[in-house]
Amino acid sequence: MAVRVLLVEDDDGVADALVDVLTAHGHRPTRVSRGADALTRHREHDLVLLDLGLPDVDGLEVLRKLRRVAELPVIVLTARGEERSVVRGLRSGADDYLVKPVRMAELLARIDVVTRRHSAASPAGEAVAAADVRVDLRTRRVRVGERDVELTPKEFDVLAVLANHAGTAVSRQKLMDEVWGDAYLAISRSLDVHIAQLRAKLDRPQVLTTIRGFGYRFGE
Repeated sequence: MAVRVLLVEDDDGVADALVDVLTAHGHRPTRVSRGADALTRHREHDLVLLDLGLPDVDGLEVLRKLRRVAELPVIVLTARGEERSVVRGLRSGADDYLVKPVRMAELLARIDVVTRRHSAASPAGEAVAAADVRVDLRTRRVRVGERDVELTPKEFDVLAVLANHAGTAVSRQKLMDEVWGDAYLAISRSLDVHIAQLRAKLDRPQVLTTIRGFGYRFGE
């Protein structure tokens, strides 16, 4: 499937190599070098490849601004391989991340997984509730009591899988397979970060339970 890719990368050599590979594999890349361009041109594309070290604004700030207005998938490309940077990227709403130098075969696989997941149909159910937490699977809206809870697209995807199996233990493998599209490409740490963020935002520890050595359960 041809994907319209917005490549946000200020290094000409890296950008040229990525554009060549993406084009050779049937995708339609557009390269920009500034974060400001990403914020004005994202609507023309299906996916964003986002470098974090940009000349005008930090890539994490670009990611946070994108997440306020768009649900298109974002894969972070970064030279910052330390765990703290990875976690910050995931918490800011990245669907995935790759540490430079990027292995092209892995990049293509990640693009395929992320775009397949985002193009899949919305969950078939309507709404699921546990205690005072209500998850509307059709509108992707979450309420706790009288307040709306803002989730990143990936956080909602994780919660939706658990809500669709409310009251039942869901394995980590199944969560990674359904949310990231391929359990073997998915990064276990990504799931851990998103579960931690969900717990913090919902603030209802009794409705999101860890099943030690297996996975998680939504519902009391």
